Amino acid sequence: MSTIVHVPEDLAGRLGAEAARRGLSMDELSTELLAAGLSQDDPLEAFIGSGHSRRGDLGRRHREIRADVTKGRPAAEL
Repeated sequence: MSTIVHVPEDLAGRLGAEAARRGLSMDELSTELLAAGLSQDDPLEAFIGSGHSRRGDLGRRHREIRADVTKGRPAAEL
């Protein structure tokens, strides 16, 4: 599928530079970044419970505890 996305010139330049640095086309990098940005997964979910918290309820209440600790803000704002 093809889609045209209009972006500011400076952003297009940064996208081109990053694509070149990674050895990708701008289309490939754009697709990768869009997929990551539209992901339903919360990046913090992978780390919850990975350390020794001394909390016996972390496994059952991790979403509630995370929301309390982060004041409900999404990971992108932390």
